[in-house]
Amino acid sequence: MLRVVNRVLAGLAGLLLFLLGGAVLAAGLGLPVPSWWPWRGPEAVLLGEVRRQRWEGQGWWWPLVIASLAVVVLLALWWLLAQFRRSRLGEVLVDSGDGEGVLLRGRAMEAVLEREAEDLDGVARAQVALYGRRTAPAARVRLLLEPFASPGRTLHRFSAEALAHARDSAGLVSLPAEVRLRARKHRAKRVT
Repeated sequence: MLRVVNRVLAGLAGLLLFLLGGAVLAAGLGLPVPSWWPWRGPEAVLLGEVRRQRWEGQGWWWPLVIASLAVVVLLALWWLLAQFRRSRLGEVLVDSGDGEGVLLRGRAMEAVLEREAEDLDGVARAQVALYGRRTAPAARVRLLLEPFASPGRTLHRFSAEALAHARDSAGLVSLPAEVRLRARKHRAKRVT
């Protein structure tokens, strides 16, 4: 979801800035601009003296402008910080039983889960990504099934074997997983 919001916001911001910059550049170069455009030439200002003085007597105007700009800045900061969030879990905290924890690399656990899933009968390929907190990870799993595979049986075996083994070996209480199944494309068999 964040990826879609990110792309839409980046696209809209880029388009708006491109159009605004192009229009300001056109006005600055003396090219014709629409009649509603506030800047007419290189000497034009953003907020003229008449417009500025029009709102000076109003007590609510400047606090509203400052609050609006503060909201815009906070939204921009939130968006910037969201770019640095990792979608994959870097490490999983394994309880070692002595009051201290051991860190298990997330990629190592993903690789083991993928390998065990691919060893299941009917699974052609597996992709695993861990997310969540390091004390309570969750998994996103994609399984590419062979044409002969039974989705229900394969999903049950994955949950009972590979997922349970990963959960138990990492000492986790639970390891929730979102599993997406897709069938491998194949040619139809001829029947004679």
